[in-house]
Amino acid sequence: MPEAIQACQICFMIPFNVPDAPPLTYGDRFDVPVLLRNGPAKKPRKQWRTAELKPWAGLGGFPATNGWYITTTTWREIIKAAVEVGRDVTPHLQNQPQYAHGELVARVSPLYAYLGMHSVTSLHPVPGTTGRRLTLNPVYAYGTERSAKNAAAYRLGMTMTEWACRSLLGLGQTQHLELGGPIDALSDTFKDPKKKLPDLWGRHEDEGLYWLIEAKGGDVGLGALRKGWAQLAAGSRILSSYAHRTVLVGASVRPGDDLFLTIDHDLHPGQPPRARDAFDVESGAPEDRLADSDDALIGAARAQMLVYLALRSAPAAQLRTVPVSADRSSRRRRSGLTTPLESDDLTRLGRAEAREAAAHTERHTLRARIRSMGLDDFLTCRIPGTEVHLGMSRKLFAACERLHAEDLAIAQRTPGLRAEDQPAEIQELSDDAQEEQRLTQRRIFREQQEEARPRLRPLLRNAYERGETSEWGDLLRRSEEPELDLASGERLLEAATPETYLAVSPYSLPSPRA
Repeated sequence: MPEAIQACQICFMIPFNVPDAPPLTYGDRFDVPVLLRNGPAKKPRKQWRTAELKPWAGLGGFPATNGWYITTTTWREIIKAAVEVGRDVTPHLQNQPQYAHGELVARVSPLYAYLGMHSVTSLHPVPGTTGRRLTLNPVYAYGTERSAKNAAAYRLGMTMTEWACRSLLGLGQTQHLELGGPIDALSDTFKDPKKKLPDLWGRHEDEGLYWLIEAKGGDVGLGALRKGWAQLAAGSRILSSYAHRTVLVGASVRPGDDLFLTIDHDLHPGQPPRARDAFDVESGAPEDRLADSDDALIGAARAQMLVYLALRSAPAAQLRTVPVSADRSSRRRRSGLTTPLESDDLTRLGRAEAREAAAHTERHTLRARIRSMGLDDFLTCRIPGTEVHLGMSRKLFAACERLHAEDLAIAQRTPGLRAEDQPAEIQELSDDAQEEQRLTQRRIFREQQEEARPRLRPLLRNAYERGETSEWGDLLRRSEEPELDLASGERLLEAATPETYLAVSPYSLPSPRA
């Protein structure tokens, strides 16, 4: 009997005692238990409730000792991680930027489709925590087929790994290892399709180490963790001459249980990282160094290219600009990935002044007026099919625009790279063969991007500086400016970095479950 039919025959209706509550929405703070270890071990059954959890004290790195910790974050942080982690599909979308919306939907929709939140009572309460934790909602528990669960587990694992490494542990931008890894001389070995290697890599500024990272999600057991540890060991053997850390993150959750993380890690001695390799990524937070580092500017623009394509292709009616303080110092990374705008006093006070001025200022002069108040206006749009709003500053938009023009030129001279240029015969290949061919194309694209880096540095710097005084209508090549939204903070939970913006809708969270 087909598996799908068997599954249907054993399905149960959602029990009457499951609250008929709205789905999880974004914004409220919640807690995440984290277990640090030196290597994989059996699942710590219920210890996320019964153990004496210590407040997170990593301060941008690993705490001094392993064990159980608990940290508090926001849904905005999780969504930021979800948006920025994943395979770079932008090489395939150079002439079809509207499909960037679809990739963004794919990255965030499984999280709010299947995650819920519940209240918990810990045996050892930790001051400052919320008593709320993520869990799987009834849709996942009672109505989701195995294939959909596997897809959700992958996305959950990648998102929580990105959040843990960057928000908790202070890692810089992550990158898929499939494109070649941190050392250009070793790139061919990292690209070997026969090797089972980890997902991601990055460089930690404070530790001065490369990190190799593997993500696991779902009902993560010892078998899955051992496979991940073996993948890390394979990558570590390639990188053995260089000092590095291997990190295995398991984002584990089952219906009715709390989502918790296991982080298994190990240090490997060796020579320090190279000063700058062709395939290197920026350590730390690139946006904090845009004023004095051209490579940080290139890194930030690449990291936001998917959002740029979504903004560039959005209909004019969907675009808005929101006032944000022009003083970036209040949003520089201290902890986490973003700064909630309700705690950004310069933005909050500037918006209040702007709303007061709007009552007696002509619409066509209001934008110039708020800029004279020390506010910038970031371009934003809601990603269709979600309640997530993404955006960026005019300076970063201008840099992304220049980078996109260079990427488009690369795509045009790389046969078969663009989605619309795929030959019909590729459809006759197996899925694995198609995957290998597209991966090869992305690697060629990336190599050409890096070859162009010396030429790109002054081009992006000039675009970035010019963007500060440009009008949005000129940057968008449209006759009208986007609508200026002075009330976004009244209906959205907003967060920002020095150059990017994210907001989510503050609908009620699901009712607590026993």
